[in-house]
Amino acid sequence: MHLGAVAAQTPDRPAVIMAGSGRVITYRELDEESNRLARLLHAEGLRPGDHIAFMLENHPLFLAVAWAAQRSGLYYTAISPRLQADELAYIVDNCEAKVFVSSAALAGVATSITAGTPRVARRLMLDGVAEGFDSYEKAVSAHPGEPLPDECEGVDMLYSSGTTGRPKGVKPTLSRAPMGTPGPLLQLIQFLFDPAPGSVYLSPAPLYHAAPLRYCMTFQRLGATIVVMERFDAEGALAAIERYGVTHSQWVPTHFIRMLKLPEETRRKHDLSSLRYAIHAAAPCPIPVKRAMLDWWGPVVHEYYAGTEGNGFLYAGPRDWLAHPGTVGRPLLGVVHILDENGDELPPGEHGTVYFSDGPRFEYHGDPRKTADSLDPKGRGWSTLGDIGYLDEEGFLYLTDRRSYMIISGGVNIYPQEAENVLAVHPKVADVAVLGVPHPEMGEEVKAVVQPASPGEAGPELEAELIAYCRERLAHYKCPRSVDFRDELPRHPTGKLYKRLLKAEYWGT
Repeated sequence: MHLGAVAAQTPDRPAVIMAGSGRVITYRELDEESNRLARLLHAEGLRPGDHIAFMLENHPLFLAVAWAAQRSGLYYTAISPRLQADELAYIVDNCEAKVFVSSAALAGVATSITAGTPRVARRLMLDGVAEGFDSYEKAVSAHPGEPLPDECEGVDMLYSSGTTGRPKGVKPTLSRAPMGTPGPLLQLIQFLFDPAPGSVYLSPAPLYHAAPLRYCMTFQRLGATIVVMERFDAEGALAAIERYGVTHSQWVPTHFIRMLKLPEETRRKHDLSSLRYAIHAAAPCPIPVKRAMLDWWGPVVHEYYAGTEGNGFLYAGPRDWLAHPGTVGRPLLGVVHILDENGDELPPGEHGTVYFSDGPRFEYHGDPRKTADSLDPKGRGWSTLGDIGYLDEEGFLYLTDRRSYMIISGGVNIYPQEAENVLAVHPKVADVAVLGVPHPEMGEEVKAVVQPASPGEAGPELEAELIAYCRERLAHYKCPRSVDFRDELPRHPTGKLYKRLLKAEYWGT
């Protein structure tokens, strides 16, 4: 339950294997690297409760940076390398990071935010240097690899895209417990997925996401080897399972869809017999896709429902799901309540907003209004992720709508308000709605429905112009892939957009 303890017992065991390059980081190397960075952070004056941020690709030292903050009692924010400069600067400044770490591969956007992040006192770059950044390797090599005295547990503070245009940091309570104190996620993983020091965990997703980051670090507390894919490739994932004897893995439904689309001979040529647990979450999995994966991989496919906020955790094992197709599970952390618009609890089978009670508390950093809006109307302190669903008679939850029309594309959460805010100010746009529409592989893709200021300009040229305009201001994955034009959008006389009516047209509901 402590990185240092694992390193002391099995120093030469691989802690990280990069699936593409084959580079190995042993537990001794991971422990010493994170200790050196922890000591550098301490020398810079950071103390428990302070904050660092880092933007890295799936880099061999990604988890070392996270562990340095974790064992220093710090808050740490891992940031998507796909963000544009304005988005990146906002997060680094908003989280009040005193140290920012990036890599030479991302130097272009990393160096562009210096003026907009004046709170950052030290900037470090892996694999090279750039203006305003010091060499990470040179800086950490000046510090010893032994742990700081009185190590205590830190915690991640990750950002979710905001429904009102700016992402918000999910700020858990910092326990400052002695390093190695088991937390709820470790206990859940031990209970559900039977990890052991010899386990091999495959992470095919970007490490900055909540689930990959938290699960990789938790499995490392237990001495497992983490196999990190630099980028997802369907056949490459199957080859990695076979090559490294992967026992545990975590996926999103888009990964399943892409692997199922491989030719049958390709799917069958890889030995997957070592795989004991294939865990999936992040987005609803279509029932036919889940059935196909169970038919292919056998009863090793496990599902959970949770959020970055960590206020609850539901689980459905393969037998649970086969008996209740479409469920996302029953609660193991927190108690689920389905409430109507007045905050009254609904009986089984009736649809309402999903709330959790009796789970960990959280707040949205610097946004007390959003924190308050996540709580139930009757002041009981129950919190919601904004999803709509219902419970059956046995307490299994089924989700029937997305949180505030959030788009989930390939397991990535996209809030359409960000793109709407950008497109709304374009001089050729009179009105705009952005929503998710069906996509056979990604689950959903982003579409804009636009009322042009001049109806005669509607067409492919304006569509291309609007998409390019949005991509100049937001990460590309947040921007529409296509634009449809309408004479008028469905709005109430008060101005409220009936987005549900638009969504129904594209989803056939």
